[in-house]
Amino acid sequence: MYHTLLIIHSYWRWVVLISLLLAIYKSYFGWKNQLNFTKNDNLLRHLTATILHIQLILGLMLYSLSPLVKYFYQDFIHAIHLREIRFFGMEHIFVMILAVVIITIGSIKVKRIIDDNQKFKTMFWYYLIGLLLILTSIPWSFSPLISRPLFRN
Repeated sequence: MYHTLLIIHSYWRWVVLISLLLAIYKSYFGWKNQLNFTKNDNLLRHLTATILHIQLILGLMLYSLSPLVKYFYQDFIHAIHLREIRFFGMEHIFVMILAVVIITIGSIKVKRIIDDNQKFKTMFWYYLIGLLLILTSIPWSFSPLISRPLFRN
């Protein structure tokens, strides 16, 4: 189960990144061109947040099964000094939850705003900040700190 979740979580990140990039692009374009916030824009806002929440659920399930995380809690004093163990035991989950919270707050705010231009602007900034946090905590294959494959088998 752990390996299957790891693969799903790894591939689903691309869906998260694509949907966030699309939502950020669309919200920036709508904001700068003072467009109307349409049903499709609202659907994109909601769908992106939903995709992110699915990734969060997958990540929390993975976190509860991870041998790295289990080791992190079993031998905390030693594990906190090991970069890879600390990253997956503490840093990754903290930053990712923070990103989900920020994007969720932005999504909720957008839903409550009446002015279309303000909706686009709010969505742009909250989703962009969330994306930047996410990008800092993905274990990229090219990272000198924590490296994982871009696509798992």
